[in-house]
Amino acid sequence: MKPIYKKYFTTVGLIWAGCFVLFLCVYILVLAPQEKGKKQFEKQLAEKKQMYNSVLKMAQEETKIRLNEQIESLQNKLQGFVIDYEDSANLTFDISQIAKEKRVASFSIRTKNDRKNSVIPNCSYISENRFDISFTADFNQFATFLNALERHRPIIFVDKFTITRPKQDDSGHEVNMSLAVFVKKRQDS
Repeated sequence: MKPIYKKYFTTVGLIWAGCFVLFLCVYILVLAPQEKGKKQFEKQLAEKKQMYNSVLKMAQEETKIRLNEQIESLQNKLQGFVIDYEDSANLTFDISQIAKEKRVASFSIRTKNDRKNSVIPNCSYISENRFDISFTADFNQFATFLNALERHRPIIFVDKFTITRPKQDDSGHEVNMSLAVFVKKRQDS
């Protein structure tokens, strides 16, 4: 081989070897630590994602539990205002029992079966039952009876009442009352 080619190949070989050593040093000093840092960062990222997903799942479970508790609380409040359809038949008996306990005389109760008045506009879950009651009582009996109706659960609304003075002084006042109660509509399965 000619000395010019030998010198040329030696120079090119030394340049290649120098570049290889230089690239090897750069890899060892710069890229290898970055690769190690990258793997450690990916590991931390995976741990954080796992923690985020578990916290998100717990938050959803806690949210479900909290919402279920709110629903239960609201249903309990609703029970104070609305009577079940099946229990609405017992309501006349309950009102009669209150009248008997308060010792009002000549007590009578009538259910108004007027479909037009029982429908509540834009309401698909509850309706209204109405009752007309009449009795004879003095003022204290009337007040205690009215108080007992107001404290009844579910709530009985006194829509209107009239009190008529007795014709004779020894008899009680004649009272006519119109009552309303909210009733859950029968749900078709």
